[in-house]
Amino acid sequence: MSNLLQTSSPLLWGDKRFHTWNYEMRDQMDTKVFKVMLDAGFTCPNRDGSIAKGGCTFCSARGSGDFAGSRRDDLVTQFNKVRDRQHLKWPNAKYIGYFQAYTNTYAPVEELREYYEVILQQPGVVGLAIATRPDCLPDDVVEYLADLNKRTYLWVEMGLQTIHQSTSDLINRAHDTACYTEAVAKLRRHGIRICTHIIHGLPQETHEMMLETVSAVANMGVQGIKIHLLHLMRKTPMVKQYEAGLLRFLEQDEYVKLIADSLEILPPDMIVHRLTGDAPRDALVGPMWSLKKWEVLNAIDHELIARDTWQGKYWRKS
Repeated sequence: MSNLLQTSSPLLWGDKRFHTWNYEMRDQMDTKVFKVMLDAGFTCPNRDGSIAKGGCTFCSARGSGDFAGSRRDDLVTQFNKVRDRQHLKWPNAKYIGYFQAYTNTYAPVEELREYYEVILQQPGVVGLAIATRPDCLPDDVVEYLADLNKRTYLWVEMGLQTIHQSTSDLINRAHDTACYTEAVAKLRRHGIRICTHIIHGLPQETHEMMLETVSAVANMGVQGIKIHLLHLMRKTPMVKQYEAGLLRFLEQDEYVKLIADSLEILPPDMIVHRLTGDAPRDALVGPMWSLKKWEVLNAIDHELIARDTWQGKYWRKS
């Protein structure tokens, strides 16, 4: 049995028609909070052969940590450099240490403890965000994450990308949806917040397929979502798929409408961490319109207003 949540007046989070990360942080922490992006020197089991080789076909040489600190620096130096750069925009903010690059639970728990605790000790840090894979959460790591969750504001971020196995095979994801939902259950038993990453525009996916992934995430029991626009970057395996005609870039207007469709079916309490993604200009093959990030975000706001719609307007709770 499904229940349709439909309200006649718009839900608003500040001046937005969706539940933004910024709104949530100001509500939780009573101040601006930004993520300090770190590269702790991990690799990935989808690269080193323990699960698969080659990595996800869309993943950059920096393990999707293209804007993180340099692994040539120790973590504290990275933290200070990235924090100071972002402080130019937000001088009075607090920080979440974001272990972003590669798979950040892919190490013995003693090593993880050393990395995470040193960042928690930095002045102004109010929490951690840890990006990982659902197949890299052994019991001792989950127990340590549960301990962290009692001591700080913790998010575990995991890439689902799609629920469609045909697409997962194309992008060499090397895990299935069942693996993902099992990891969600494992973390949620300890009350750990989860942010699910999905990508719109993956090879051979239709509009309907992308919304099926959104609908699945809406009913997965996770607390946050990052919706990424697929960026094709140079020197990634996906370039060959693009050259073979397996990939079509979404148009900006198409993506904006797709995001509005997605927000409508997400639960209102789900925190939207991101609605598009970033890629270094010199590494980007396409779509080039994505470089105008604020233009895209403003277009999403305008689309929601034009439709008189908002996050959760058509959410169906299973």
